[in-house]
Amino acid sequence: MAGELVLVVDDGKENCDFIVQYILEPNGYQALVARDGREGLDMIARYHPDLVLLDYQMPRMNGVDVLNAMDTNGWNIPVILMTFYGSEEIAIEVFRLGVRDYVKKPFSIEEMIAAIERNMTEVRLRHEKDALTERLIQANRELQLRVQELNVLYSVGKSVTSLAEIEQVLPRIVDAAIKITGAEESYLHLVHKDRLLCQAQKRHNQARAEAVNYEINDSVATHVVNTGQPMLLSPENSNGSAPASVAYAPLTLRSSVIGVLGVRNISDSALPFTKHHTALLSALTDYAAVAIQNARNVDQMRQTKETEKARIRSTFQRFVPPQVVDQILDNPNLLQLGGKRKEISVLFADLRGYTAYSENLPPEGVVEMLNDYLSLAANVILSYGGTLDKYMGDGLMAIYNAPDDVDDHIMASLESALTLAQATREMAAQRKDGLSFSIGIHVGEAVVGYIGTDCAINYTAVGDVVNLAKRLQESAKPGQILVEESTIRRMGGRINSHPLGEMKVKGRQRVAQVYELRAMTSESG
Repeated sequence: MAGELVLVVDDGKENCDFIVQYILEPNGYQALVARDGREGLDMIARYHPDLVLLDYQMPRMNGVDVLNAMDTNGWNIPVILMTFYGSEEIAIEVFRLGVRDYVKKPFSIEEMIAAIERNMTEVRLRHEKDALTERLIQANRELQLRVQELNVLYSVGKSVTSLAEIEQVLPRIVDAAIKITGAEESYLHLVHKDRLLCQAQKRHNQARAEAVNYEINDSVATHVVNTGQPMLLSPENSNGSAPASVAYAPLTLRSSVIGVLGVRNISDSALPFTKHHTALLSALTDYAAVAIQNARNVDQMRQTKETEKARIRSTFQRFVPPQVVDQILDNPNLLQLGGKRKEISVLFADLRGYTAYSENLPPEGVVEMLNDYLSLAANVILSYGGTLDKYMGDGLMAIYNAPDDVDDHIMASLESALTLAQATREMAAQRKDGLSFSIGIHVGEAVVGYIGTDCAINYTAVGDVVNLAKRLQESAKPGQILVEESTIRRMGGRINSHPLGEMKVKGRQRVAQVYELRAMTSESG
């Protein structure tokens, strides 16, 4: 166990003691106890528990009042309701208020542990997602910091070059050597294992330096590499075998010579080089060595960053919509609270029959079954361009047309719902478990973006379109897809639907005209 904090809200002391002593503490959970609803709300606000075990009938404030207060305060904490009453009316009421599970008194230790573990699975996944999201943000901050550090180092050599590609850096260094010494020719040689390779050159008949790659046999350049000291040759001390004048300076990086930068004059009219010119070359080689190393570091950093981004993308796409991961990796500045108004299609799907079926399965079997169905739903939604907003126990929410635009997002959402229903029937037949999704879809404007706090944010959509889509899903029977009349009108004759009449939606003044989506017609293409 991970030591999660569980709040027990019950006016019955015996029941509280039983839960704490025989269920929570033996299984590694931390326990808090509240004797009535008001005390429970105070403890929720103060301690933010991972799970609440809530009694239905209590003095001062009953379970429903507590749930309403939690909803008003935006406390998204899983709740397991405990009550002696087992009517469908109570179950429907509390589940609509956000209760995740329902346990009837008297209950056994095994029943309560199973209910707690079911809900803790979601809590742990959410904590893991938050931790991984923070790692993603931190990893991007570190990558940005490293790139900034490289840019600072790179700016030191901007008098020589402002380029990061080694094939462009080297000719620019040669041109700079020509400019500061007034030489007719210049060469840049780099050490490669035991060989000396000319990597850039400018001959007297060339307008600009060029990148090259060939091995040289230059005893003077080799001597400069071996000694790490600049050299100056003139016709007087070369016995007439050298050009009019030659100057060499080593490229040194961390006490190691990585190459040689040389200039020479070949015409009789050219002036000879002096020690002042070798000093200028030595100053330039300091910048050149850093520029060369920076170019190599940038290339290595680019490769490392791409590898890191691929690893992060692979990890976080399991918890965050892939489109959102790509946006964050490409531009971390987008990761700010706020959103924009946009028309979207919203799809809610919930696995019906899950609770009853899972009662007879071990926890491992429940997880395997849930993963199979949710993976199926995720693959279908993504194949139609949808974005997985969140998983909610045995259900999920998806949006279409955000963050990326989707052509005919209404059609995409409806087709994905039909495909999901068919694929679920086939999977249920293979598994022989009789499970199916109830699906609700609605279309409209919402505020889409990063919602939450500075400590924890999610990419999601907020608005009436989301609420109505959820209510439609809750009213849908197993295997049924419900949509509202406005969506039917916008689709014209492209879908086959059946009217079901009016539906009163909690929190909405207007009633919804509900239709069952059955199929796409031939007109849909």
